[in-house]
Amino acid sequence: MGIVAQRLSVIKPSPTLALIAKAKEMKEAGDDVIGLAAGEPDFDTPDFAKEGAIAAIRNGDTKYTPVPGTFALKDAIVEKFKKDNDLTYSRDEVIVGTGGKQVLYNALMASVNPGDEVIIPAPYWVSYPDMVLLAEGKPVFVDCGVETNFKLQASDLEAAITPKTKWLILNSPSNPTGAAYTREELLAVAEVLRKHPHVWVMSDDMYEKIVYDGFKFTTIAQVAPDLAERTLTINGVSKAYAMTGWRIGYAGGPVELIKAMTKIQSQSTSNPSSISQACAQAALTGDQSFLASHNEVFKERRDMVVSLLNEADGISCLTPEGAFYVYPSCEGCLGKVTPSGHIIKTDSDFTAYLLETQKVVCVPGVAFGLEPHFRISYATSTELLQKACDRIKIACSQLENKAAA
Repeated sequence: MGIVAQRLSVIKPSPTLALIAKAKEMKEAGDDVIGLAAGEPDFDTPDFAKEGAIAAIRNGDTKYTPVPGTFALKDAIVEKFKKDNDLTYSRDEVIVGTGGKQVLYNALMASVNPGDEVIIPAPYWVSYPDMVLLAEGKPVFVDCGVETNFKLQASDLEAAITPKTKWLILNSPSNPTGAAYTREELLAVAEVLRKHPHVWVMSDDMYEKIVYDGFKFTTIAQVAPDLAERTLTINGVSKAYAMTGWRIGYAGGPVELIKAMTKIQSQSTSNPSSISQACAQAALTGDQSFLASHNEVFKERRDMVVSLLNEADGISCLTPEGAFYVYPSCEGCLGKVTPSGHIIKTDSDFTAYLLETQKVVCVPGVAFGLEPHFRISYATSTELLQKACDRIKIACSQLENKAAA
């Protein structure tokens, strides 16, 4: 009998993190690699947020805090939910974790029993299914393709619900597609959920503040207040505030669930970093005007990347409403032959071809549960994005039809 627990056999390492590590390794070896796998803004954490952390250090705020977060940060989160989302929570209905990922994990571990089903629209963030499996639940995937702009339809949700369904996970704007649900689309989802009072909703709003073209963000507990008693609304400071390394996520939800999540956290990591919490408090309560300028840069990059990708042979790319990802289809490249004689059969073949010949790192769609696509993060410099897209166009132009090869 080996040392590794059997439960690990049902999950896999994060493919995005593996590709990020691969890109770093190649760069250190001297390769001219352009990494488009990381979901990490290239902006720096705002100075006013950093000052909050520096003040905490100088004030000696370096001790343990309450497990679910400091009162000051929880109060800032309560105010944020009220101001931005018209959601009313008390302190004991809020938890702070070491990143949004821990908050999601705590929620699933605290609520999912063996055999419980969790509906996950595909494409999905890579960690959702593995977290469900670790909690001994069953991921139930619902394909949401380009014909629905990668968004879950009410009729498909209705068909997926069974007596064993415990959760629906909604992510808007989405990782990996950038697709965001309108108020009307959320109302249609809510209408289905009203018929099934045993189904809870996990709303992952991490990219809430990164939206374009006048899109109005709403979250499901906001548009359907009657569902709030079975909704967990999850957010964080990683993406909008360029605070990925600070590791702060948070959630608001019913007291019973928050207490259960706190119990899990108390026996794993305990409280998040006191300094990171001070930084997050400053971020949430400080001047938010920088968000508009960041989004303008992201929008310019989005528009450029979508335009250039749609010029590439065999590639088609929708324009997303938010986040900093595009999820182009490479279906038009399947069946074609590379200059070295290999046939592109899958999106994994295609992204491997890009890496091998053009030194461009993208994540294949198989990692997100919907093929044949690949994800590009445009949270990097405009110059690198231009260069990467040019390389992708070259790679596509060098593919030949199988019959002609």
